[in-house]
Amino acid sequence: MLTIDHDIDLGPLTTFGCSAKAEYAVVVCSLDDVAEAVAFAKNKGLTTRILGGGSNVLLTGNVEGLVIVNKIRQRAECIDGPSVHVRFGSGENWHDTVTWTVEQGWSGMENLALIPGTVGAAPMQNIGAYGVEQASIFEELEAFDIASGEIRKFTASDCAFGYRVSVFKRELRDQLMITSVTYRLSLEEQRITSYRDVQEELGAMNIETPTTHDIYTAVVRVRSRKLPDPRVIGNAGSFFMNPVITAEQAQELQQQFPAMPVYPQFDGTVKVAAGWLIEQCGWKGARMGACGVHDRQALVLVNHGGANGVEILDLSANIQKSVLDTFNIALVREVNVW
Repeated sequence: MLTIDHDIDLGPLTTFGCSAKAEYAVVVCSLDDVAEAVAFAKNKGLTTRILGGGSNVLLTGNVEGLVIVNKIRQRAECIDGPSVHVRFGSGENWHDTVTWTVEQGWSGMENLALIPGTVGAAPMQNIGAYGVEQASIFEELEAFDIASGEIRKFTASDCAFGYRVSVFKRELRDQLMITSVTYRLSLEEQRITSYRDVQEELGAMNIETPTTHDIYTAVVRVRSRKLPDPRVIGNAGSFFMNPVITAEQAQELQQQFPAMPVYPQFDGTVKVAAGWLIEQCGWKGARMGACGVHDRQALVLVNHGGANGVEILDLSANIQKSVLDTFNIALVREVNVW
């Protein structure tokens, strides 16, 4: 029998740490728990929300309905030739999962080390870092359909992965709970080291031919140095997505701002570094009351202590306006606002 709590503060369950109460909240550890929780919500006419690691959620007020806190854990592997297929429970911690795969000697996840959150959030956000997106190693997932109670399977094409988006963040938002994700990893070294930060860190480690573990270590060192630890200061990592603009607009902006970092994409568009845009507008290290912009990475908004979600959201809106006024580029929030 599940324990369903009433008027629970969700702040400690999120990395921003902003206080906000859930009308009802329940921790689920299995498919049976999920079915029971959803049945409770239906009987009471409640909406449902899914909360994983809380690392990509900004609470701006109390949450009506039932919040389902995902703690489903599982690890099961199957080796097939040079590949290994690993099925993870969606409530597994992402970084712990990456660390475990590296310890097994499997390649594919190492560039995604130290990204906060759970396995279930990875396909929803289509997380990515240092030249790798989770979509590149994704095989399939299973999800509980809240309306029908059925378990549905999704292949990569079903998920409609894009830059930090998927069908679960758009068309199917709040309709499903991802319960497991299967990834296809390699028993052979992949060595994706195209990003300068990783190359420089490997150089500092005096490593010319890196192993999977070397790349993992380099990524952890870079992220630890550049990004704040949410256990020390409240944050949700990158608050905005890097904008993608036309090649023509990028060329025009580079004439005016020659130092602007740009990253040409395969489809002819150009990705621009959002952190650089924000920094040029003078926001790096700035404070507005109890919240502000991190002093080492302008892409990260922080809660210095006592800030509420509305204040952080207002700060983000001011940053968006500055970037739009200066560069005619609209920043899009990566963080989910509740």
